[in-house]
Amino acid sequence: MSHEKQQKVTKAVIPAAGLGTRFLPATKAIAKEILPIIDKPAIQFIVEEAIAAGIEDILIITGKGKQEIEDHFDANFGLEQNLKSKGKHQLLELATQTSNLTIHYTRQQYPKGLGDAVLHAKTFVGQDPFLLLLGDDIIKGENLSRSLIQLYQKWDQAIIAGVRVHESKAKRYGMLEVESMDQDLMYRIKGLIEKPGQKVDSDMAAAGRYILKADIFPILDQLQAGVTGEIELTDALIQYGKEHPLLAYDYQGEWFEVGDPKGMLEASIHFALEHPEIKDEFKAYLKQLISTL
Repeated sequence: MSHEKQQKVTKAVIPAAGLGTRFLPATKAIAKEILPIIDKPAIQFIVEEAIAAGIEDILIITGKGKQEIEDHFDANFGLEQNLKSKGKHQLLELATQTSNLTIHYTRQQYPKGLGDAVLHAKTFVGQDPFLLLLGDDIIKGENLSRSLIQLYQKWDQAIIAGVRVHESKAKRYGMLEVESMDQDLMYRIKGLIEKPGQKVDSDMAAAGRYILKADIFPILDQLQAGVTGEIELTDALIQYGKEHPLLAYDYQGEWFEVGDPKGMLEASIHFALEHPEIKDEFKAYLKQLISTL
């Protein structure tokens, strides 16, 4: 643990340049990050998590066909005036809650992988530590970003959030090989495996939240494309871990991987059961439906 004055984490990076092919044909004309969980785009959950964690500046890395993301977080004067004139103040509040945020954008010209997307944040980040939130991962419960920032202030090391998964699901995720530090639900990372094709000696999956330092960028700068033809963040982290401590935090809340229709549906069901306007009717419908299965 460092005893020097810690740099405060105030910047967040959200990669949102993926093509969304698993949601075709819906994503032919709509950015997958704008697909809603009930009545809120998936990416808004992520931005709200970052803001609630104390983040002051956000960079969203977009790609071709992602203009809707910028439009969503921008003001919509016509809509606001319409709602105001009709006295729909509650809807007006919902429509304007994201329009005063400080959000920056940059475009990843070619889909060359997550590592390449993160590299596009180099100028924005400068020499500061930063929070990285992946657009396919939704957190429910404890604010994971806030927890990571607090842990970084204590440990002054790069941290990856992890969640425990059943071994049958391990092949779907990047996995962390760890050893316990016996405090703060913290672990030392011994190895990282990107979506292993065979059984691994770990049940901790990377949960799409990271605190990284600026010294990840020289590694990404020199990194060659992997077997997938893309520049993988996992490869950069493996190399980083050879020279620097790399920690994992065992997150105890709920985690939804919404990068595919099944995960999006699971998240929608969970959030619907807590939505103040529909939860009672939806719960009754769900019970009736389950009784017929």
